[in-house]
Amino acid sequence: MTFSLHGIPVSKGIAIGRAVLISRAALEVSHHLVDVGQEEFEADRLLAAFKHVRQELETLRHALPKDAPQEMAAFLDVHGMILADPTLAEKPLKLIRTQRLNAAWALTTELNDLLEQFAEIEDPYLKERAHDIRQVAERVLKALHTQQKEGLAQSDFLAPSDIGVDSIIVAHDIAPHDMLRFKEYAFKGFVTDLGGRTSHTAIVARSMEIPAVVGARHSSEIIRHGDWLVLDGDRGVVVVSPSERLLEEYRSLQREELAESQKLQQIKYSATKTKDGVPIALFANIELPEDAKQVVDSGAVGVGLFRSEFLFMNRNEALPGEEQQYLEYRRVIELMHGLPVNIRTIDVGADKALGSGSDLSQTGTSPLGLRAIRWSLTEPEIFLTQLRAILRASAHGQARIMIPMLAHAKEINETLRLLEKAKTQLQQRGQLFNPNIQIGAMIEIPAAALVLPLFIRHFDFLSIGTNDLIQYTLAIDRADHAVAHLYDPYHPAVLNLLSNIIGQAKKADIPIAVCGEMAGDPDLTKLLLGMGLTDFSMHFSQLLLVKREILRADVSEIKKHIAAVLAAVEPEEQVSALAALAAT
Repeated sequence: MTFSLHGIPVSKGIAIGRAVLISRAALEVSHHLVDVGQEEFEADRLLAAFKHVRQELETLRHALPKDAPQEMAAFLDVHGMILADPTLAEKPLKLIRTQRLNAAWALTTELNDLLEQFAEIEDPYLKERAHDIRQVAERVLKALHTQQKEGLAQSDFLAPSDIGVDSIIVAHDIAPHDMLRFKEYAFKGFVTDLGGRTSHTAIVARSMEIPAVVGARHSSEIIRHGDWLVLDGDRGVVVVSPSERLLEEYRSLQREELAESQKLQQIKYSATKTKDGVPIALFANIELPEDAKQVVDSGAVGVGLFRSEFLFMNRNEALPGEEQQYLEYRRVIELMHGLPVNIRTIDVGADKALGSGSDLSQTGTSPLGLRAIRWSLTEPEIFLTQLRAILRASAHGQARIMIPMLAHAKEINETLRLLEKAKTQLQQRGQLFNPNIQIGAMIEIPAAALVLPLFIRHFDFLSIGTNDLIQYTLAIDRADHAVAHLYDPYHPAVLNLLSNIIGQAKKADIPIAVCGEMAGDPDLTKLLLGMGLTDFSMHFSQLLLVKREILRADVSEIKKHIAAVLAAVEPEEQVSALAALAAT
């Protein structure tokens, strides 16, 4: 039976393929159905893995030396108690016997359900027990993996061959670092139950240039493994079990999109100017060094935002040291052949966590918590390491440093003090760097926008991070599916903040760009041009769409309508003002 699910379109395009259901907790785990009649064999595998881990913990407990800290014994006892509770295995065994899920898939499905329940607990002590449950489950998964290596079972761990070129991934949610894992897989698109338009998962999806729909509630429960899907990333629709007539309609749309994409290539190397001759600079955002090649191919005039934290994520070992970071930054700079590269210092926290190999203090999951420059200033040695690496790379091209989430004068002063310290350390070593490297600040907190003269006084350039500026202005966590629909770049408060920031920067003659998702939305291009913006930074897949709007725009005409847009506070007024602007 054909039916449709509706969500939020976050990455354009149309994908047609078979559903591959990915469990919520561990995306490295393979998902396959065991053969009919093999359910009890698979259930016994899971029980054997539990038994193996229990014995392993007992051995560790007895082997503890007498002078071992009491916490070690207590830690092992807690894990033993979790394993002894039969409820941890009950649901996975039921999933194996009734739905024929392989053992690892069944276990990670139950694990994620438990973790979600613990996330709702307010008591800090009980909330922390979620980590113990995760660690126990990972021990059991390791035991299952050992069985597979010994030839006792089909692989429980995901390999690139498990996700074919006709696959569309369906998941409850996908973390940004898990999205990065998928870069080695060949698949056509993805759909999730949760997520918002500007979540980092959505941003990574756009960087992979694959159609994606998020916030399609209960899709991972309704869609079955192997179902044929049409994923419409333009409209936010997922069609399950489409008819032949629908398939042909969507295949026709795919051909039209391909023709439109080829037509856009014709403007790639033309000068980026408005109809009335205003020159505009188009930069690109990247997550990983290898993305720099596509930046050059897209016709961008530099990297407006290199999200350096993605070098730190999804790692099983220690965080990258100075030499490794230096080589990665240098690689990007050299690939850009003298064009500017804005390297944003690490912005972990919220929905971007450090790799599991890190033994550092954990960042919070709240967007209001310990993240970005706040975290860096609590880890000065790690921050100095990154600053030295960027400074060294600056000897090979036009590198610039960009600091995220600044709000306080004391944060600015401490950041600049550490930068000078990093320069002094390199001078003492006799290592080359650009002593006049430009330093920029992200304007993404309303407090920063309201004290902009402070930032103009201290920095060489500014960049507006609209994703965070919108969520902090509207008090909306953009990664929280419950309020994602309230995220609104057209909110009058947001538009007036943007206009004021751009206006003050222009008056002070300090370069300013927008590097959030608003810069890459063609529907917003005229609005930003009318506010006076001349530097846009976006994902390279959006660059030609925005460039087409710029070539069609007449800034002198657009500016006549900006005052009316900014003055509109009622929805009806705003719709009318924006329609007049769009008609120019």
